[in-house]
Amino acid sequence: MEYRERYEEWLSNPYFDEATKEELKNIAEDDKEIKERFYKDLEFGTAGLRGIIGAGTNRMNIYTVRKATQGLANYIMKKEAQAQGVAIAYDSRRMSPEFADEAALCLAANGIKAYVFESLRPTPELSYAVRSLGCIAGINITASHNPPEYNGYKVYWEDGAQITPPHDKGIMDEVKAVVDYNTVKTMDLEEAKSAGLYEVIGEVVDDGYIAELKKQVIHQDSIDAVGKDLKIVYSPLHGTGNIPARRILKELGFENVYVVKEQELPDGEFPTVSYPNPEAEEAFELGLKLAKEIDADLVLATDPDADRLGVRVKDKDGVYHTLTGNMSGCLLADYEIGQRKELQGLPDDGYLIKTIVTSNLADAIAKGYGIGLIEVLTGFKFIGQQILGFETTGKGSYLFGFEESYGCLIGTHARDKDAIVATMALCEAAAYYKTQGKTLWDAMVDMYDKYGYYKDDIQSITLKGIEGLQKIQEILETLRKNPPAEVGGYKVLKARDYQADTIKDIATGEVTTTGLPKSNVLYYDLTDDAWLCVRPSGTEPKVKFYYGIKGTSLADADEKSAKLGEEVLAMINTML
Repeated sequence: MEYRERYEEWLSNPYFDEATKEELKNIAEDDKEIKERFYKDLEFGTAGLRGIIGAGTNRMNIYTVRKATQGLANYIMKKEAQAQGVAIAYDSRRMSPEFADEAALCLAANGIKAYVFESLRPTPELSYAVRSLGCIAGINITASHNPPEYNGYKVYWEDGAQITPPHDKGIMDEVKAVVDYNTVKTMDLEEAKSAGLYEVIGEVVDDGYIAELKKQVIHQDSIDAVGKDLKIVYSPLHGTGNIPARRILKELGFENVYVVKEQELPDGEFPTVSYPNPEAEEAFELGLKLAKEIDADLVLATDPDADRLGVRVKDKDGVYHTLTGNMSGCLLADYEIGQRKELQGLPDDGYLIKTIVTSNLADAIAKGYGIGLIEVLTGFKFIGQQILGFETTGKGSYLFGFEESYGCLIGTHARDKDAIVATMALCEAAAYYKTQGKTLWDAMVDMYDKYGYYKDDIQSITLKGIEGLQKIQEILETLRKNPPAEVGGYKVLKARDYQADTIKDIATGEVTTTGLPKSNVLYYDLTDDAWLCVRPSGTEPKVKFYYGIKGTSLADADEKSAKLGEEVLAMINTML
């Protein structure tokens, strides 16, 4: 069916409500907009759905949410697991509560009980809820850090991680098989409640989640000693982190937590930022202003679904430093693993897990502690998959896992990145180092002195719409057919193509396999411990160029990273 036919179908079919039809009538003269909305179905990928809110098959709306849920329900029924139920959470975005209810009522109409949070909750708590309630699956309505016009739909399996093989493909196939919206089931809310198929959850799960976080505390003694002296500025960026982050810090004994008032309350318009990303400088403008007024030790910001944490730390001269996701992840990895080794020793089969676009500093930390390092594809679900493997085989102990995009997990209570536990742990680490007469920045510099001056960065380009999607594919294919011999003065030693599952040694021509699932990603191992990785974003219309170097000092690392960044940008421009 062509996009115009789909458009007319939505206008004429009595299944679609009048508000939807009115929205579509308003674009009747805009063929390009009609095409964007109807040229395809909003793709249900390995991370679920994510798209712009609006009417149409290629948009997030109650109908595409129902369709996705019907596919999930069909898969659950094929597994004969409907009795376990599904946990559902949502964030502060536009339409999030409505989409959560639409998913719940579709499940209920299929005889699958939905456990729905009473109000917005963080992503990691949804992951915890799936496990604690014994659910077969979980649904989280969130678009993470995307701009306000977006929303999304993430699916989790019973281990608490986002879906991985074989479940991802099985669910995707079932969603694709739903071609007629009229076949999608739903039911009345009160009927669902009366039938015991819709249950509201909240406080009990909250308390269990917070209790699990407290189990991860290593140095309560340090918090007791100096927690009341630390000054912490925190922003939930209009999202879900406000209540749980403040609760855990208060209950542990951090008395001076200052919340950025302008960003405290949930608001799907995200009025203080262009988009609510803790990686962006603008996300910290208000927090840093407050920090300077009160002389705060650290400034923290969680994204709307509170799975990622942005960090600024103050040095002894009063200067605030940005910690990238690689920096904060490595700082926490070194603290958590180092202190556990000192206090209780490390297991013989302990592992640090990172993604392929994460800093080589992680490798150096693992080597320094004599533990194993596992590298996985981008996406925290692959870290969760490793934890599940440890549990099911009885071999391997999870010590820490993180990715460069500001996400980590301490403990195994959840199977997704957890900015609430990261907030807690970073404040605990600040307290511990304060008892040693150090700031977090001092600890960061000590780590560089010990393991090497690694610096990592990213360049990305946004290419929206149908043409943009095609251009992104062209860039990958160009590099695939004509791999660079050198990048920014660094020779390419090995070229990895995760789509083809190959690693080619440039000097010898030897080809080996990556050992990881297929993914449209290219990676180049460079001389002097440098590297470059190219991958399309799974959540935004972007192609990302990740890179890293190793310097001889902080200044040298900054200089080398800036130079490589310029070369990468120049390379990108030649392909546009």
